Amino acid sequence: MAKVTKPEVDVVVVGLGWAGSLMSIELAMAGLTVRALERGGDRGYEEFAYPKPADEYAYAVRNKVMATPAEAAVTVRYNMSETALPTRKWGAFAPGTGVGGSGLHWTAVLIRPTPTDLKLKTYADVAYKPGILQEDMRIMDFPFTWDEIEPYYTKFEHICGQSGKTGNLRGQIMEGGDPFEGPRSEPYPLPALEDTLNSSMFAEVTKKMGYHPFPNPSACVSRAWTNPYGNQIAPCNYCGYCSKYPCLNYSKASPQTAVMDALKRMENFSYEVHANVLKVELHDDKKTAKGVIYMDADGNECFQPAKIVVLSSFQFCNVRLMLLSGIGKPYNPITEEGVIGRNYAFLSNGGSTLFFKDKNFNPFATAGATGQMFNDISPGNFDGPSLGFIGGAKIHSSQATGTPISTSLPKGTPAWGTGWKEGMEEWYGHSMKISITTTCQSYRDIYLDLDPNYKDEYGYPLLRMTFDWKQNELKLQQYLKGIVGNITKELNPDSYSESFLPMDAHFDLTKYVSTHNVGGAVMGDNPKTSALNKFLQSWDVHNVFVPGGNAFPQNFQANPTDTIGAITLMAAQAIKDQYLKNPGPLVQA
Repeated sequence: MAKVTKPEVDVVVVGLGWAGSLMSIELAMAGLTVRALERGGDRGYEEFAYPKPADEYAYAVRNKVMATPAEAAVTVRYNMSETALPTRKWGAFAPGTGVGGSGLHWTAVLIRPTPTDLKLKTYADVAYKPGILQEDMRIMDFPFTWDEIEPYYTKFEHICGQSGKTGNLRGQIMEGGDPFEGPRSEPYPLPALEDTLNSSMFAEVTKKMGYHPFPNPSACVSRAWTNPYGNQIAPCNYCGYCSKYPCLNYSKASPQTAVMDALKRMENFSYEVHANVLKVELHDDKKTAKGVIYMDADGNECFQPAKIVVLSSFQFCNVRLMLLSGIGKPYNPITEEGVIGRNYAFLSNGGSTLFFKDKNFNPFATAGATGQMFNDISPGNFDGPSLGFIGGAKIHSSQATGTPISTSLPKGTPAWGTGWKEGMEEWYGHSMKISITTTCQSYRDIYLDLDPNYKDEYGYPLLRMTFDWKQNELKLQQYLKGIVGNITKELNPDSYSESFLPMDAHFDLTKYVSTHNVGGAVMGDNPKTSALNKFLQSWDVHNVFVPGGNAFPQNFQANPTDTIGAITLMAAQAIKDQYLKNPGPLVQA
């Protein structure tokens, strides 16, 4: 095996999804030489775009654009007393791989958290009396104000061509939008996607019930859009293939459609695929990085020297690389010392499927983010303290796909064969969903570390996930079951089925929930409890920046991509404005 040292660059970027592509183009536009390393392959339009047909079995069942467990396995256990076992097949989550990462197959719901979500610890300290919340809960504030981060939400939403309905414009509440959203400096760039029958029914009923429904904010653009980088995104044609699929029509914002075309034309940017980064190489003083070590497509061990290292891969991968590289002290759940691995959080979903014999919802004519939601049941918007839990959910009716294999059928319908075909013939297009996407808090004994037993093909330990549902999240599920049940009754279906976690539920790794994994290398104000400062800069190694879902101290009910984009852009701006002039810590501990 050859050992190769590459020419030094100003910046090496590990992972070329949303965070990596944004960081790459912003720093390249500042004149820096940027080299991106992507573990997976290249993914150009010719692989998936029209006239290529959408293939449900390949993308939604066989996970064509996701990493395989052999490439990105984690080991999983419920608690510290158990021996973790490796994932053999993706179930609850499915990380992406290749250029575009998870930003290629996402559903494209592009929604901001609320100001309360970002300052959850501050809210909890005021709203909850001592003893109401679980003693082992470890919620934290994000280390920035709404006014600091809001311009970067706006910038990312213009990069994506966000479609939706403004609810709060500079403090003025706007009819038809989300009245609970934080003040926007600018309205949505584009109008909302068209409503489908299910979302119109949901909006009408929930508004009568006193809720405040609004169109799902979407990165499937409703009109043709040219973004600030000069990339053109085509209007959505409602083909029904979004979540888990690349967009056939160039209509869903992704690194490919929103960033890469402009980035590839820059002479000071280059990238290498099938480049598996193994660790960050530190100088002897351990205070700065000198580059990364990776295996290339030919099996050569390569060293890429760089003045700045950006770890921008999937959340699990970023945490693992920090642990393998000795960047920050590993978290110990017993003593609570250390920071790398703490505050891991996932989320739960659920809801009801409603069947109507006399209604045809035309599910094949839809987009991933088509639908209506309301944010009334999020922290600070309802009386969570009296109910004994903290958190909330976005409650929505989204017609995300009409693909046949994933079609919901009434209970008792056979899962295959003639009976399944008869059920499909009778019920396809006659159902709608009411769904929840919930918060998930962080806890002392929910964390990530390196597995002592299982290693990857290069001999490095796999990442170990210690996770199970806590009573706070299960109480939330039961409360939401009641709300969804009341909405279901108002809609009066012929029949319905429910899917909510019971109070004795354990985390089920086998059933898909989302790929909204967060935490493990979180941002904060205190280096004793956080791995990164507000600019995603390592407290310990100042030329290492780590943008991604790993930076969230807990999970909120809003999908994470808008916040990942915003914090990445804020970090890139700080590097350009401050770090390049005076390399060193951008925040004093």
